[in-house]
This record gives sequence, C-alpha cells and structure tokens, in this order.
Amino acid sequence: MSHVLIIGTGIAGLSTALRLAGRHEVTVVTKDRLGDSNTTWAQGGIAGVLGADDTVGSHIADTLSAGAGLSDAEAVRLLCTEGPERILELAAAGVAFDRDDDGHWARGLEGAHSFPRILHAGGDATGEAIIEALTTALRAAVAVGTVRLLDHTMLLDLVTSLTPSGTGAGRKAAGVQVLRDGIREQLFADAVVLATGGAGQLYAHTTNPAAATGDGLAAAIRAGAAARDMEFYQFHPTALAGSGFLISEAVRGAGAFLLDAHGQRFMPEVDRRGELAPRDVVARAIHRRMAVQDGLPCYLNARSVPEVSAHFPNIARVLAERGFDLTSDLIPVTPAAHYFMGGIATDVDGRTSLPGLFAVGEVACTGVHGANRLASNSLLEGVVFSARAAEAVDADLETTPATNHRSWAPVSAAAPRFGSIHLDAAAGGNRAISRGDLQTLAWAHLGVERDGQGLRSLLERLGEGGPTHRTADAAVTADDAVTANEEPTAAGIVEEIESANLALIAQSIASHALARRESRGAHTRSDFPAHTTPPLQEAASC
Repeated sequence: MSHVLIIGTGIAGLSTALRLAGRHEVTVVTKDRLGDSNTTWAQGGIAGVLGADDTVGSHIADTLSAGAGLSDAEAVRLLCTEGPERILELAAAGVAFDRDDDGHWARGLEGAHSFPRILHAGGDATGEAIIEALTTALRAAVAVGTVRLLDHTMLLDLVTSLTPSGTGAGRKAAGVQVLRDGIREQLFADAVVLATGGAGQLYAHTTNPAAATGDGLAAAIRAGAAARDMEFYQFHPTALAGSGFLISEAVRGAGAFLLDAHGQRFMPEVDRRGELAPRDVVARAIHRRMAVQDGLPCYLNARSVPEVSAHFPNIARVLAERGFDLTSDLIPVTPAAHYFMGGIATDVDGRTSLPGLFAVGEVACTGVHGANRLASNSLLEGVVFSARAAEAVDADLETTPATNHRSWAPVSAAAPRFGSIHLDAAAGGNRAISRGDLQTLAWAHLGVERDGQGLRSLLERLGEGGPTHRTADAAVTADDAVTANEEPTAAGIVEEIESANLALIAQSIASHALARRESRGAHTRSDFPAHTTPPLQEAASC
C-alpha cells in the first residue's frame, strides 16, 4: 500500500484522512491535540444551497462578487455545486445542524449573501460540532488500524527527492521532518497533504488560536512550491476589543448593528448593504472610524435582536465572563486578522506545483475566494476540496508504485535534537526579532490598510535573507536567540520555529502587497486607492 501523510486535523485534514483510510497507509500528524484547529473555533456556519427559494447560481454570483473580480470561476462553480452534497455527508456523519420550529434545517443570513443559506450547529458552535463528528470517526479509524495518529507533533519542513528517471528533471515531495518529544524525526510518504490552516498569529490582533503560525505554508515556500494571492488577508470586522474573541457575523445577520464612539450608526452611509456588506468593507469602515475617534473602538448593538443569547449561547457566555451582557450592553469591537485567502497555489484537486504535495483548507489557495472570502464559505471550502484532493491522491498513486522505504526514521542518531533558529535582520546583522515585535510590525504595515513606504520598511526590517532554520549540527553564534551557554527548552525551540515561519510569510505577504498597486477586496493600499489593475511594477516573490 502507498503511504499518505496528512498534516493537520481541521475540517480539511480530517475529511481527507477519512476518505483515504483503508485504501492507503494513512498517517495523520497534528501539532497539538486531535481536532485543535481554526475549525473548532468557527462560530459561523457553513454556506450551501439547500432550500427551494435559493439557487446555486445565486451562491456562485455572491461568491464571485465578494471576491472582487479575482476569484477562479471554475473553483467557485465546484464549491457551490458540490457543496450541498458535502453538507449532507456531514449530517450523515453526525453533525446536528440547528432546526427551525417546523423541524427543517434553520438557515441564517450573513454579509453579502443574497439568501439565507447558512447552516449552524449549536447556535454559534458549528465548527466545534463538525470537529466532534469527524474526530469521533477518525478515532474509530485509529482503533481499527486504518489510520496512524501522531499528536503533539510539529511540522518542521518538507522532505523532497529527485523525481523518478523518465519523468523529467525536478523534485517531488517525499515526506516531512517533524519535532516530536524534542526529537527531530523524518516521515517518508508517497504523497503529502498539507492541511495546516492559516497564519493568524502573525498579527497583534487576531481571532486565530495560538497554533495558527503558518507552519505548512512556510515549509511549502521553503521547498519551492508556488504561492499565490498572499496579499489578501481577511480581517474580521467584529472582534471583542482587546481580546480577539470573535463575535460572529451571524449576530449582525440576525439584526445587530454598529455604532461609533459617539453612539451614531455609520455603516448605511458607507454601503447600501449596511452591516451586511462584505467583510472587507465593514472592517475598513470600522478601522477608519476608529482612526478619526483617536483609536476608540466601535460598538456592536445586539440589544434588539430577539432571543440573542439563546441563538448565540457561546458568544453570550464568553462575553458574560468578560463583563458584558449581549442582551443589554454595547459590545466594543475592532477588526482582527481572521482568514488567509492566499496560500499554497493548488488546482481544484489540491495538487501543488511540487509533485507529490497536496494542500487543502486555509493553507491552500485554489483562487475560490479571490480578494475577499464570502462569509461561511471557509468550512465549505475545506470539505469540498478535501474530497476532490482525496480523489486526486487516489488517482496519482494508482499510476505511481509505492516506495519501498521505512515510513519513519530519526534524522540523525548523533544529533536528534532539532536545535534552534535565528532571524536575519538587515538593519543589524543576524539578530532575532521577537514575536511581539513581528506582530506589531505586521499589524502596522500588513493590516487593514497598507502603503508602499510601510511595506518596504517591513521588508527592510526583516532583511532580504529572511528567517532560516539552523539544524543541530550548525554553528552557534553569539547573536542567536539561544546561545551555546543556554540549553533551549522545547517550548522555546517551538516558538522560535513558529516565529521564523511567520516572518517568512510576512515577507511573502509584503512582497505581493507591494506588487499589487491598487486597492481590491481585503487588500487596501492608501497610496493606490483606486480599484484598478495596472501593470505590476514591483515583482512579488513567493
């Protein structure tokens, strides 16, 4: 049997693993515990046409409109046409979608959707319900031996090998290096599927969990896989000020509205759709309103939403823990980094530019989201394109003989510990940049609004050489974050690796953002505010 490695256990990784289990030797690697992912944190629902009053054509049109002219039309068509069947499969797997008083699946409305087509589970715990169902199924597969699970195992890098003779020059994915129990190990495979999620921890303000450090994306870039749309990072308009806790767009879909610091509603004057305009429009409006009110947050008013706490129990509970009553208080909100539209460039079957490497979910970029993701299309993307990727893995491995090597090996018996890393900063030689400094830098120059001067400043600060891994047997210099006289802790090593990954991704985002001399979707250049497509004059690098 061929060996397939799947890195990540959100909706995309779990769905891929379950489809391949039993047909191949499948190993699933997760950085933390099984199921820890952005999916678990997803309050919003999953979009799909499952009502007679809605049409797939309308869902396609809404997705293309939100993408500001840059969505891949074929990817969008597949997402919207195959989505309903994938949602039905989730229900069959045990996801209990919410029902209305008549017993039908309740459908909610979110920004930039023409019809109510958002399904929720547990009110505002859709992602958690999906992960519970999928992890239960995966544990069953582990129990019967069709899947091997490695938890608390961090991806370090991809392993590549020369392509077989007769197939042309080049390299292919042959496995991964991981860090497990402080030991660097190498896992070999006939196919590698990256489902490692986003990189929200790049930003000082984010709705993402701590593990969202772009490990898969950074590894793919280092291995030479193509990336695309890196300038498009979506900022959710309504995170609780000071905490990053997400207040779902569904709350605005239920009737909540935004106020400025003076208690005045402002979205209707910005966009005819008001609070239900696309996320980039609402986030930009809040960002600009905060700028003219000396940084004070705006407010979400949900006091007139019927049974708001019952419909959004998790949000109401967390707000109460932080001193706010959703039914009676104005909730202070600010934009925060939420979802990466860019990523590893793939076709609609998950194939990347590196043979043997597939990518699904947020780490991948099929082009389906274009310049701005339509609300609740992310869970749908994960389940639709993971199904297609599983079929592609099957098809590719049918024509490729399984390799005769061990699926695991230590990298070096003499020096198994991974060691440390450092970041190169052009301003002062080989010096480390702290995570906090990097996040502040990214928020200032890669945030809701950017300009050329700030982008060039960020690239100069990070240095042209960028972050590099240093293996255990590499020389240790006085400028390293971990010196020869200080034994690094496991947590310290992981943080350094994560920070290096984030810095590499920041460089790529900045290069792409510098090249796109226009404002479009989630990419706003204050020095090029027009929505145009002029010739790119500064080359982006992946």
